[in-house]
Amino acid sequence: MIRVVLVDDHPVVRDGLAGQIASQDDLTVAGEAGGGHEALALVERLRPDLVVTDLRMRTGDGVELIEALRRRVPAVAVLVLTTYGTEADLLPALEAGATSILLKDASRQELFHAVRMTSRGETVLSPAVAELLVRRYRTDGQADGVSLSPRELEILGLVADGTANREIGRTLHISETTVKTHLVRVYAKLEVSDRAAAVASAYRRGLLRLRS
Repeated sequence: MIRVVLVDDHPVVRDGLAGQIASQDDLTVAGEAGGGHEALALVERLRPDLVVTDLRMRTGDGVELIEALRRRVPAVAVLVLTTYGTEADLLPALEAGATSILLKDASRQELFHAVRMTSRGETVLSPAVAELLVRRYRTDGQADGVSLSPRELEILGLVADGTANREIGRTLHISETTVKTHLVRVYAKLEVSDRAAAVASAYRRGLLRLRS
């Protein structure tokens, strides 16, 4: 059972999300909070698998909550569910350590998929979010030819071997959050939104080679 804490300052939104999540046999809502301070205390007490949080709230900023969770409850994955798809909103969330980002116009099936994948430490990005990251990368003038750094190739090679983010971190002696940050950059460079597509694209481009 995947235990979820919902964080949103609109009770009607929380009720709707709670109802959708409760409709799935493998998902349950462990708790709800209307803002960052309340949410942090709740997560520290309940230790859920996943926090689903908005970014803009009257009672606490979502990015500040993500930063606090990364410091104090680093094992808990964070799925951002937001209406705001601007670079100014999303990039700080990723930099703070958000595992996944989904926009609120996502379908129920997309939400369920994101909850399940994110709870396992996988990164899921809405197509609009992935497109934003690609545009940002292109704006930097680096995307004429895709080039991954040695560390990014190292991580992607381990992903191709089926290694989970946490184990990649242990193998490379870096934090799981750092692994996720590298993968987000890889997704942007390869113009994909998940691990499987990244590996497939890397093989297709010759960045990774099949090993005997």
